[in-house]
Amino acid sequence: MELAVGYALILLVLWTPRPWQRLPYFVAAAFIVAASSRAFPGWKAMGLRTENLLRSLWLVPVALLAVGCAVFAAGRLHTLHAPDGPSQLLQRYVGYIVFAFVQQMLLQDFFLLRFLRLVRPAAAAVCAAAIFSLAHLPNPILTVATFVWGLIACLFFLRYRSLYALAIAHAILGITLAITIPGPVIRNMRVGLGYLTYAAHPRHHRSH
Repeated sequence: MELAVGYALILLVLWTPRPWQRLPYFVAAAFIVAASSRAFPGWKAMGLRTENLLRSLWLVPVALLAVGCAVFAAGRLHTLHAPDGPSQLLQRYVGYIVFAFVQQMLLQDFFLLRFLRLVRPAAAAVCAAAIFSLAHLPNPILTVATFVWGLIACLFFLRYRSLYALAIAHAILGITLAITIPGPVIRNMRVGLGYLTYAAHPRHHRSH
């Protein structure tokens, strides 16, 4: 029941037009916090302890290697539109970095932990990755990318029970998608109703 209600509320947020989106957003957040508090599994089970932090940090350099390959390819294809320097990068994407951590908590600590009560670990990872991916419809690029990442993240979490490396890698890979794929192609990372109502600035159409 918690899985169904939580996921339905998230979809309601994604498919509600602004400015009415704020109400379902707070309802969804309140429900997820309340359900998580009621069935609190402990900080270790949620991956919020530092026990396996060092053992799991190898994921970060792997993500950075993927960044290097993507930036190189985007440079050759003339689709790279990175900010001017680290300070501008941080200023532009600081909100996304926080959101990446929140997304990983939702995926691992809310959905995956509940699927683990219903099915075997491998099946739970696939189910959690699938609903994570479907929440990014109708954006085709993000739908495919989030299923691949979601499955890797769930299997990684089952192995290390560490959320920190996953959140860092998620932020790195998400920002890479944003700066290597033209905005009109990926529609500025929008999903749900925002994807359908996206309207690119005329300057973007001319440059891409």
